[in-house]
Amino acid sequence: MIAMPIRTPKVVQRSLMWQDAYNVLAEAVVRGDLAPGEQVRDGEIAERLGLSRTPVREAISRLVDVGLIEAKVGAYTRVTSLNRKDAEASLAVLMSLDRLAVREGLPRLDERGVRAMEKANRDFARAVGQDSAWRALEADDRFHGVLVALADNPLLTRLINQIHPQIHRILFRKFSTLLGSQETIEHHEQLLELCRTGEDAETIVRASAEHWEHLGGLIGEFFDESETSST
Repeated sequence: MIAMPIRTPKVVQRSLMWQDAYNVLAEAVVRGDLAPGEQVRDGEIAERLGLSRTPVREAISRLVDVGLIEAKVGAYTRVTSLNRKDAEASLAVLMSLDRLAVREGLPRLDERGVRAMEKANRDFARAVGQDSAWRALEADDRFHGVLVALADNPLLTRLINQIHPQIHRILFRKFSTLLGSQETIEHHEQLLELCRTGEDAETIVRASAEHWEHLGGLIGEFFDESETSST
């Protein structure tokens, strides 16, 4: 049997359940260890993780919900393809949700929240220096996640978390080659400075929107390069 190309924890705990299986599989798809179109077999994954099939099937079901895996009963369960239209649509929704998160979260942002954002940006810069796209994505999520958490809107949080995996698939590939760039670090610093100086919410909303628009350009570049290389 050929081992599934996924990164498993060094020590798999007996308590490992669907959430842990979900995290392992989501990371594998985002990194490209599980490539678009590749078959996902619950039996092989369960054996690899030392689990029964039940939590693995639950994890796969949730990955279908967020669009990383597609399934047709009796036909296939496979990693979804990278689709430009879907990626751009996901980013458009994420930009709208971010605006809401910033507007609702800013009134509750205190020194503790600012320090959390500063730490996340330091971690992002460190990941850039180490050419670690995965840790950069995690740090970027934590940076923006401070205001999302302060918005205290469970539906907003759930929707953002549902969209992130699709965007991460593209950004991981772009950040893997663009980590030398300081643009995102500088954007984070700009947002932090605006928060420290007490700028009005709409100014900060616009600054955050510019960041997502830049990411939209990266997504466009990714597909342009992919289309060029396939011709």
